[in-house]
Amino acid sequence: MIYLTPTGWKDYELIDSGNFEKLERFGTVVCVRPEPQAVWDKSMTEAQWKQKATVTFQAKSSNSGEWIKHVACADSWKIQYHPLKLTCNLKFTSFKHVGIFPEQAVNWDYMYAICSKHQNLNVLNLFGYTGIASVAARAAGAQVTHLDAIKQVVNWTRQNMEDSGLRDIRWIIEDARKFVAREIKRGNVYQGIIMDPPAFGRGTNGEDWKLERDINALLKDVQKILDTQRYFFILNTYSLGFSAYIIENLLHGIFAQYSALKEVGELYLQDSFSKKLPLGVIGRFTNLV
Repeated sequence: MIYLTPTGWKDYELIDSGNFEKLERFGTVVCVRPEPQAVWDKSMTEAQWKQKATVTFQAKSSNSGEWIKHVACADSWKIQYHPLKLTCNLKFTSFKHVGIFPEQAVNWDYMYAICSKHQNLNVLNLFGYTGIASVAARAAGAQVTHLDAIKQVVNWTRQNMEDSGLRDIRWIIEDARKFVAREIKRGNVYQGIIMDPPAFGRGTNGEDWKLERDINALLKDVQKILDTQRYFFILNTYSLGFSAYIIENLLHGIFAQYSALKEVGELYLQDSFSKKLPLGVIGRFTNLV
């Protein structure tokens, strides 16, 4: 079992966590956001949190809310991912996200290292969101296809690419399952595939996605478009109660013909008081070393 967390990121910090919240710094903006995994006590006092916070996300329903500003600040801003010299455009959204999942930096580093050593790999980022993973692979020299079902999110990714001094990512706005099915018929293959599917979601035409119900079938199709000679694969999931053993069973069953060591474990962020906040289950393998 592996346990991974980002290091060397000057523009991001998990300051404290607890009481179902997290206190995070993105550049100069300090955010208070809900965090269902933070079941322990905060290390700092409420007064100390209020003193540090720029904004607080206040939930109005299970999937939306509003940001309360304590200090005047812009609604959008930029930070750098210094290890790879990437620009991340951030903004306050109504569903508590700001545009990146910081724990995913370990995947950016993993892809970048592989793609830097093996130029012109064909890489597919399914469920791409704002696409720093896509930008990282492109920065390393890969030919990248980025897919997401929401046009505005793809436009966000494009801005991250351009502000990082890059170009020529291929954009696909489509349901992931339909795209993969068509790629199978076309006979297209990829040397690298990354998947970070949501627990619940909708495709471009309202297609319903539920992780526990649909992941097994999708992975079986994804295997058909992953190169069997030169390859890397990353699967990340964030769903409460979704065990690393589920990922292990899926990878060993569906990708049995790939002889590379299959690593399974958790991503986490560590706050300044050494508390470890779990933020996803990961499975990955490669023969490109």
